[in-house]
Amino acid sequence: MDHNIILVAETGSDIPPALARKLGVALVPMHVNMGSETRDDGTFPPEEVCGYYDRTGKVPTTSGCTPYDFEKVFDALHEKYPDKQFLHLAYSAVTTCSYHSALLAAEGRDYVRSVDTRHVSVGQCSVVAAMAQWLADHPDATLEAAAAAAGAISAATRMCFLPRNLDYLRAGGRVSNAVALVGNLLHLHPLIEIIDGKLIAGKKYRGAMEKVLPTVIREFTSKENLGFEHIWLIRAPYFEDTLAHAVEETLHGLGYHNFTWVPTGCVITCHGGPGAFGIVGTAN
Repeated sequence: MDHNIILVAETGSDIPPALARKLGVALVPMHVNMGSETRDDGTFPPEEVCGYYDRTGKVPTTSGCTPYDFEKVFDALHEKYPDKQFLHLAYSAVTTCSYHSALLAAEGRDYVRSVDTRHVSVGQCSVVAAMAQWLADHPDATLEAAAAAAGAISAATRMCFLPRNLDYLRAGGRVSNAVALVGNLLHLHPLIEIIDGKLIAGKKYRGAMEKVLPTVIREFTSKENLGFEHIWLIRAPYFEDTLAHAVEETLHGLGYHNFTWVPTGCVITCHGGPGAFGIVGTAN
């Protein structure tokens, strides 16, 4: 590592293992509860989340990292890199206990700093990737300067996702049975935006996904004035390749040519369900 700061994030950031290794990011496991069994996010394929719902009609619940989860990672890193400091870029603090757990774990460890990214899933991944580049460009930066940069990057990051249907929102208690039934009959897809760290349901789009997605992309990129440098694209399990092709064609038509697809992990799959789509970019 050419810089003095190691980045830490939760597995709920959906950073693929290969990308985490490339960026030098340490991942702390969040957790998925399926009945009486609790499993670490990232240790099993998200398709198992869908399989559990298909068998039981229940969506697995999720839980954030515990202080002990962070302590294990902080201590292992400190033993290996005793002269380095750690910047934890946290999963949105209003959605989970992870940020607070990290603060508790950091007590007595003055080489650790946490920043609430106010993002989840690939939104958080985008912040982490941007910060890894920032650290590469500023190898002598202090932990305070890096934390300030992370805050600015987080504030400029925009994310939304679109579930294929309302089944998982209904099963998770986020919408009523009646709303889900009507929504599915009318092919309604609520756009979920990340605003101040919260998942906010906004405009509802009607129609098949192949019809809706180009409209969502055009409207979201325009409304948020997303820059052209890089776009992150989110695909949940069973998101069809034909839809991915339509998404890419739409982006090319708008002038976006640099984008990366990221599959959802288990945590966000519990919320968005199979076939969900999302987009992340940086506002100009």
